[in-house]
Amino acid sequence: MTASTGQPTAQARPKRTPARQKARQLAKHLRAERPDYIYLKEVFRHLRAELDVEVQREAKRLPYVPTEDEIRRYYQSVWKERRGSDVVLVKTLLYTGVRVAELVAIRLDDVDLDACRIRITQGKGNKDRVVPFPTSFKETLALHMDAMRERGALHLFESSWKKPYSTRGVRGMLARYAKLAGMAHPISPHRLRHFLFTWLKTQGIDDALIQPYSGHASRQSLEVYSRIALADAQQRYEQVIDRFPV
Repeated sequence: MTASTGQPTAQARPKRTPARQKARQLAKHLRAERPDYIYLKEVFRHLRAELDVEVQREAKRLPYVPTEDEIRRYYQSVWKERRGSDVVLVKTLLYTGVRVAELVAIRLDDVDLDACRIRITQGKGNKDRVVPFPTSFKETLALHMDAMRERGALHLFESSWKKPYSTRGVRGMLARYAKLAGMAHPISPHRLRHFLFTWLKTQGIDDALIQPYSGHASRQSLEVYSRIALADAQQRYEQVIDRFPV
């Protein structure tokens, strides 16, 4: 209590050593052991437990996912511009759900028109996978590929200077069409990816069938998903994709 008011005083916060200085103090004790990242991570996990420190995690916000009507309106803005390569690019993103960095890395030889699959090499986490596309898209994609080969291209999407599209360029293109469509929210490659997998879920496709070509993986899920054949996943994909809004 204070002498003047008789009210209890708030508990004073203990003086803390600056974080960098404390790190140097700890380093003196640990340097001789030549710790690696995994060891330090384990040490600090036990240290948190000893000090009864809880890990504070921010609540994850749900991503914005466009509605079917928004996707239809967006695609119409792309179609009206009559730029064939843009139409193919947007459809490739919508049908496969590939990440933008994976999209620009696709080579013509990665596309298997007979099997309706695209090989994604060294995707996120340096993992290879294949993604399906609907048979209804095969002819459009084949015509685009023929045009690219005639230009001497190596990648599925290249500029007139024979250079692969940049991720920034793809994002800019999508944003431009969203503005033309009068969209309330900008459209990004990842939002098209979110739309596809959310839509597949609404069609009753189980996560275990989506995962083999989505590129999502966790230590736990891999044990289950690795036993699911891609052929089974693609068969279920083909059963519902005809109802896709584009």
